[in-house]
Amino acid sequence: QVQLVESGGGSVQAGGSLRLSCRIPGDRISRYFMGWMRQRPGKEREGVATIDNAGTTSYPESVRGRFTVSKDNAKNTLYLQMDSLKPEDTAMYFCAADVSPWPGGDWLSLRPAYWGQGTQVTVSS
Repeated sequence: QVQLVESGGGSVQAGGSLRLSCRIPGDRISRYFMGWMRQRPGKEREGVATIDNAGTTSYPESVRGRFTVSKDNAKNTLYLQMDSLKPEDTAMYFCAADVSPWPGGDWLSLRPAYWGQGTQVTVSS
């Protein structure tokens, strides 16, 4: 039973920033390949960021240049820095983890072994 816990969501105006955090109580994020997903209203769940053990990151075009995923192993915390937020970024955001490297391909097909309960991000125009 792997539990992921997200925090840091909230409501901001377009152009604003938020920083999400993710922890795995009783476990270490360094044991997993980590990432973030989101589900926008009326849309499928999609991946928005991944990071591997070497620190290499990947993003879909929808967020590239605005979102930054990082991790601090000493603090046992994964982060998603979201800048220049747009109304279309409004979604429930989920921390994700897997024991295997993330495959390349369609971000809509990302299927992590574990994900959290989510934290709501709302961006107003």
